[in-house]
Amino acid sequence: MAAYVKFYQYVDDLCKGVHNWTTSTGNVFKVVLTNTAPVQTNTVLANITQIASGNGYTTDGITTTQTLSNTTGTEKVLGTNVVWTGGPSPMAAFRYVVLYNSTPTTPLKPLVAYWDYGTAITLNNNETFTVAFDATNGIWQLT
Repeated sequence: MAAYVKFYQYVDDLCKGVHNWTTSTGNVFKVVLTNTAPVQTNTVLANITQIASGNGYTTDGITTTQTLSNTTGTEKVLGTNVVWTGGPSPMAAFRYVVLYNSTPTTPLKPLVAYWDYGTAITLNNNETFTVAFDATNGIWQLT
């Protein structure tokens, strides 16, 4: 998977209690696709230009279910993989995968991180793209 890049505002939002990663009572985190490079100073989903809805993509993305793991003082946030399937026509090209929190209303849909896949990807009919979060190191860690 491409390297994790956090949005700067995420750290501030995390310290202010905007994000709750707890599975049972926590927030809903989603993954969206874009072909426009995010910048680390982006703060909310409205700053991201998602690819066009249709042909396997739905605006506002797919939910990843998160779990927490703590080993010797290192907390890891683990996420379930998300999968898109193209079709019947090719899905709009994308290069970046963006993770955001869909629950808060203030700020509305704050951003967490993004991954750059290095080149544009297009899914044809029945082709799939999987965002496979790191099962060992998690989406992110706090040590």
